[in-house]
Amino acid sequence: MQENVIYGINGPVITVKGRTELSMSEMVYVGNAGLIGEVIRLDKDAAVIQAYEETSGLRPGEPVKSTGQPMSVTLGPGILSNIFDGIENPLELIAASAGSFIPRGLRPSPLDENKLWDVTVTAKVGDFLNAGDIYATCPETAVITHKVMVPPDVCGKVIEVKKSGQYRVNDTVVVIEKEDGEKKELTLCHKWPIRTPRPITERMSLVKPLITGQRVIDTLFPMAKGGAAAIPGGFGAGKTVTQHQIAKWCDADIIIYIGCGERGNEMTQVLNEFEEITDPQTGENLTSRTVLIANTSNMPVAAREASIYTGVTIAEYYRDMGYHTAMMADSTSRWAEALREISGRLEEMPADEGFPAYLPSRLSEFYERAGYVKTLNQSEGSVSIIGAVSPQGADFSEPVTQNTKRFIRCFWALDKSLAYARHYPAINWNDSYSEYLSDLSQWYIENVGEDFVSCRNELCSILAEEKSLLEIVKLIGSDVLPEDQKLIIETARVIRVGFLQQNALSDIDTFVTTDKQLRMMRTVLLLHHMAKELITKQVPLARIIETGLFDKVIQIKNNVTNENAADIDLYDNEIKSVLSGIRE
Repeated sequence: MQENVIYGINGPVITVKGRTELSMSEMVYVGNAGLIGEVIRLDKDAAVIQAYEETSGLRPGEPVKSTGQPMSVTLGPGILSNIFDGIENPLELIAASAGSFIPRGLRPSPLDENKLWDVTVTAKVGDFLNAGDIYATCPETAVITHKVMVPPDVCGKVIEVKKSGQYRVNDTVVVIEKEDGEKKELTLCHKWPIRTPRPITERMSLVKPLITGQRVIDTLFPMAKGGAAAIPGGFGAGKTVTQHQIAKWCDADIIIYIGCGERGNEMTQVLNEFEEITDPQTGENLTSRTVLIANTSNMPVAAREASIYTGVTIAEYYRDMGYHTAMMADSTSRWAEALREISGRLEEMPADEGFPAYLPSRLSEFYERAGYVKTLNQSEGSVSIIGAVSPQGADFSEPVTQNTKRFIRCFWALDKSLAYARHYPAINWNDSYSEYLSDLSQWYIENVGEDFVSCRNELCSILAEEKSLLEIVKLIGSDVLPEDQKLIIETARVIRVGFLQQNALSDIDTFVTTDKQLRMMRTVLLLHHMAKELITKQVPLARIIETGLFDKVIQIKNNVTNENAADIDLYDNEIKSVLSGIRE
C-alpha cells in the first residue's frame, strides 16, 4: 500500500486521494508537522480528514500517518484541577514550555507522567476483575478520591499485584490474564474514544433534583440529577453568570466546564474566578473538583467541535466511579457553528440557516449521554448536562434552540430585558419550563415538605394571572381593575422581586436551601390569602399596602439566613397580627 499523502487542503479539511487503509473516526497525524486529525469521510478512492490544529503552511504531498486508533482521551488521576483544550492538550504545561500560544504538532501527555500518586491497591491475586471494577484508589485532590477502574472492554483473572505505594500514571499496578490467555497490564490510566459513550449496567429513573440553591430553578423549574437542560439567551442575558452560580453551588461532586468557542477574555475570567472561589461544600478551592476545557473562538474550529465530546467523556469517567458530575457547555451554538463551517467546506447540502441536516442527530447524541445510571461496578452515578445556547438576536426560533428543545426536558429561557433591569437570574418565568417536575414531586414532598409542590404551583398560577392582567393594564390602565386583580399584581411583584430575583453577591442570598425556599413561599401565600380575605370584606387594597407588609416580605431574602430559616415564622406572626387588626 502506497504512503498516504495530502492531495487537497481546504481550511481544516484535508483530502487524501487513492485507496487507503484508514478507517472512519481514526486519529491520524497530518503533514510533516504531525497535526492531529480525524477521518470523517471515506470513499473507495479518497479519504477526508478534519485537522484539529491550524493548517496554514501545509502543502500537497506531505504524508498522512495512520495511528490505527480512534480519537481518544486519556483518563486517569491528574484530570481534576487541570485546564485542557478541546483535544485534551494540557494548557498550563504548554504555557510553561512554549508560551501563551499553542504551537502546532506538539503532543504533550494530557496527564503528568512524572508525578507520583499515593496508590492503595485493592485487588488481590486470584480475583476476577470484570469491566469497570475498581482495583486501586488514590487521593486525586484534597476532596476527591480517584478510583482506578478496569477499562470497559477488558476483564480477566488477577495474576500479579504490586504493593500499595507511590506510582506514576503509566506504571503497572495489576496484571490480569484474559480469557484467551493474553496477559494485560493495568496502569493508573487508560484511553477511551470520545465519540463512544462509556457502557453502563442500567439507566435509572430521574427522581432526585440537582439542587442549585437558585430559587427560580429549584422551585419553579427544577432539573433532575442526570438530566439535560438548556440556557438560551442573547448577548448579555447572563448565560455565563447563571452557569457559574450553578457550578459553584449545585450538589454535584464533579464540575466539568467547557468554554466552547467563547471569547478569550471571558474564558480568562472563568479561570481566574474559579481559582479564587472557595468551594462552599468542602472549604477547599473550587478547582479541586473542577475540570476546565478552554476552546476559545480563535482556536481551530474542528477542535471546538470535538471539545464537548472530550468533556462529556471525562464526565462519564467520573460517573463510573460513582460520582455525580455536572457538565456546563458554553455554548452549544458555537459548537453548531463549527459543524456548519466544516459541513460547508465538505460541500454538503445545507439545511436551515446553513446548518447541516445532521445537526439534530448530533445534538441528540450529545444530550443523550446525560443520565442517572448504575455503573459496571454496581455503584450509582450521574452526568447532568447544562448547555448554553446563544441564538443570534435572541431569536429562540433559530435551528439550534429549536432542535435543542427536542432533546432536553428543562428550558431556562433568559430574557435580556430582565438582565438590563438587573433582575438576576434573568430566567423568564413565562417562557421557561421543566418536564422533570412530576418525576421530582415525590422527592420534594418527602424531603422538603408536603406542601412544596402545591405552593410552587400556586406561585406559578399567580404569575400567569399577572401576565394576562398586565396586557389589560397596558390598554386601559390599572385603575379600572377590581381590587382582587390588583392584589394579584401586587403579590406577583413580591414573588418576582422577593423570591425569583436573587443576589449572587450577597452572602445570605447567593445560595438558598430548599427549606428556606418553602418557608418563603408559605409566607408570600399567607400574605396573599389573608389580603384576599380582607378584600372580600370590602377592605381597600391600598389600606393593606400601607401596612408595609408586602415590602417586608420582599426583604426576607436579605434578612434571614439559611441557618435561621425558622425566623421566617416571625414574619408570619406579624402578618397575622397586623391583618387581623385591620379586620377588627
